[in-house]
Amino acid sequence: MNFEATLPNALPEAPASTAAHAPSVLRPRGSNHVGMRQFNERVVLQAIRLNGSLPKADLARLTGLTAQTIGLITTRLEDDGLLLRQDRVRGRIGQPSVPMALNPDGAFSMGIKIGRRSADWLLVDFTGVVRARETMSYSFPDADTLLPQVQSRMRSLQDGLGALAPRIVGVGVAAPFNLGGWHKMLGLSASVSDQWNHIDLAAQVQAMTDVPVSFAKDTQAACVAELVAGRGRDLKSFLYLFVDTFVGGGLVLNSHLHGGIHGNAGAVASLPLQVASGGAVPEQLLAHASLWELEQHFKASGLDPAAYDDRALEGAYAPLTEAWIASAAQGLAQCVVSGTAFLDLDAVVIDGSFTRAMLKRLIDQTTAALRNYDWEGLWPAKVIAGSIGSDARALGGALLPLHENFAPDRDLFLKVTA
Repeated sequence: MNFEATLPNALPEAPASTAAHAPSVLRPRGSNHVGMRQFNERVVLQAIRLNGSLPKADLARLTGLTAQTIGLITTRLEDDGLLLRQDRVRGRIGQPSVPMALNPDGAFSMGIKIGRRSADWLLVDFTGVVRARETMSYSFPDADTLLPQVQSRMRSLQDGLGALAPRIVGVGVAAPFNLGGWHKMLGLSASVSDQWNHIDLAAQVQAMTDVPVSFAKDTQAACVAELVAGRGRDLKSFLYLFVDTFVGGGLVLNSHLHGGIHGNAGAVASLPLQVASGGAVPEQLLAHASLWELEQHFKASGLDPAAYDDRALEGAYAPLTEAWIASAAQGLAQCVVSGTAFLDLDAVVIDGSFTRAMLKRLIDQTTAALRNYDWEGLWPAKVIAGSIGSDARALGGALLPLHENFAPDRDLFLKVTA
């Protein structure tokens, strides 16, 4: 990875008098009121996050900060419990070096995914590792049942941390913008659908906790997970497609998530698959590349509609799954061509809440379908598998607070606060 392309240059160390007073556990880092010193701390943390444990000399080389500044910063971060000293490395020329590593217990965040078929809660540590999880399945979420569960399961994850609970820095909620949308397709009444149109999930969850709550569209949260912990380490710009009950997406441009004016960039579910003519409304991509369609085929054959595990490619499930993959691949191929024409991307990343074997078949058939298109005037996009899987949405939600609190971001540094 090109480190410099991913990490902002560190800024000259600010005088100590500009630093904000530190809260008892974790103090904020990187916004304008805490100054350049905390911004440089974020740069150091990001250097270690991207490269693994590093001695101070390597940190100085990678960040452009002086050895003295690196010494001060690493001492502060160690005192705050965010860094750990590793064993001395001997055998090199000069004095033995002491690598510094992220402390997994340094900070935690929670990610909550609210979907049309299930909800997930993840507790993620400072290194991005999932430490605990909760899950809940349903045919469609009932707010009066689900919202109390959101609170109780958050409390369960928090209580599991014991004395480390004060190190939770935030909660990220990932859910569809229009959870009650396409209610006729889902077989829902208008009243059940409309219930979710009047619920502010972020506000509801914020009322349940004292830590800040962030919200992102579910497929954009999944895209965040891929950007931070998956293919985004190698790709600068890509269209992200996530196949779940309904297909959705996200967009990364120059290593940054692009949300669009309404936060709805990558809304591929609504992509029409034909030209409108004669008053007929074209089908949308979600009608062909969503697991909802496969569920209906399973149900009609008396099979478990949620068989997205190894059963999907075995026995009575296999022919139904193969037929769905063939249809979904045709729709996804048109989406890939359209996205490439508009965006000129490095790649299109496809992931979903099903097995890796199903994903491989879907990508193989999508790639084959792309050969049927006229690519004149375009650079063909690579289609590659995502690396996160069904956890992507909840994991992306959990990564949002960690990024906001600890990642170097010039926008955060320059923003004006009240």
